[in-house]
Amino acid sequence: MLIELLELKNDYTFKRVFGYVGNESITMDLLSAILKEPVSDVILDCNKIIERDVFDDKLGILDVRAKINGNIDCDIEMQVVDQKNVEKRILFYLSKMYSQNIKKNEDYKEINKCIVILFVDFNIKKLECIDKYISKWNLREEKYSNIILTDAMEIYIIEMQKVKDYSESKELDAWVRFISNVGDFDMNDANREIKKAKEVLEEISDDEYERYLAHLREKYILDQNNLLSTGYDRGLEQGLEQGKKENNLKIAKSLKSENIDIQIIIRVTGLAKEDIEKL
Repeated sequence: MLIELLELKNDYTFKRVFGYVGNESITMDLLSAILKEPVSDVILDCNKIIERDVFDDKLGILDVRAKINGNIDCDIEMQVVDQKNVEKRILFYLSKMYSQNIKKNEDYKEINKCIVILFVDFNIKKLECIDKYISKWNLREEKYSNIILTDAMEIYIIEMQKVKDYSESKELDAWVRFISNVGDFDMNDANREIKKAKEVLEEISDDEYERYLAHLREKYILDQNNLLSTGYDRGLEQGLEQGKKENNLKIAKSLKSENIDIQIIIRVTGLAKEDIEKL
């Protein structure tokens, strides 16, 4: 029986494939293609997922954290909802990761290099003049743009919808096409690690609980996208909290109709037992 594969653009599924211990060689190959340099070691030991994460209000909590070559901190994120603030969000994540690097009484020279890699399933308006699907960002001098102030922080943005129009390298092209549309990807173009990634994807796609969490995450993101498209103002704190509660009530109602245990619904949505019982 053919397995209906989950989408890798679902950030829950993305993290399950690229962020879990045991899949290091897969993530290593992807990173080597993105960074254009050999990645000889990847540590994936901080990528646990709990049910509550599936409904996180920041849409991006399900990122992949990795330690590369022993001294580089890397964060990989998948984003499918265009919140119109992607550059500010990614800079915030990078600066936070960088500042958390140094411990008390340590010297600044001890700070690890930090890299953020962002996959987006939409075209970023500010980058529409860039005729490639991957862009790399550093701190540079305005006039002397060939001079990089420091390589301690780097940002890579991959606009997956552009891959059909541009080519970067055989290895990265294959990875981005595979991630953006695994169902239509020609496995004749796959290397050994892409084939491994598909095997992992098939395993979790055949797991009822994994499909359940991936489905709930997808539904949550679609609901958030609908809220944004109808003019929901995420900048107003009162509106944000109200919208979050209403969405959690919808999720709770859906879970309750499927006879999910009320304690699980409380843990997933954060709602009070009394609110759930009224549904």
